[in-house]
Amino acid sequence: MRFATLLTLALLATVVAAYASETEYTVDLASDEALGTFLVDGEGMTLYYFANDVPGSGASTCYDTCVERWPVFFAEEITVPAELNVTDFNGIVRDDGTTQTTYKGWPLYYYFQDKSPGDVKGQGVGGVWFVVNPENFPPE
Repeated sequence: MRFATLLTLALLATVVAAYASETEYTVDLASDEALGTFLVDGEGMTLYYFANDVPGSGASTCYDTCVERWPVFFAEEITVPAELNVTDFNGIVRDDGTTQTTYKGWPLYYYFQDKSPGDVKGQGVGGVWFVVNPENFPPE
């Protein structure tokens, strides 16, 4: 009986470990030598914040041609690695009726010229677009 219990526990631990290694996050972390750690979506595409947005206002200031260059990020459910806190993520309903995910009150965006996971071509654009470094966020 004891052997059967130990075998069952071992099998259960194997299944849990396999599941944990296959967990897909909707928001994850990437790193760059110059930028440090920053937020990416589940596919590894970089997420940005817009310094002209007002954090916690429940609104975005990026519309029309802006949103063509800076598409909104939205995930129905947020799953994150242990280094992040899921309660830091929320959502807003934009003036155009779409929903956008926020991080610590800041709406999140992609950059249209980022084509591959880890691209950070939007970093510093116009002095108002930046990657989201959770170790140093919100910005001052």
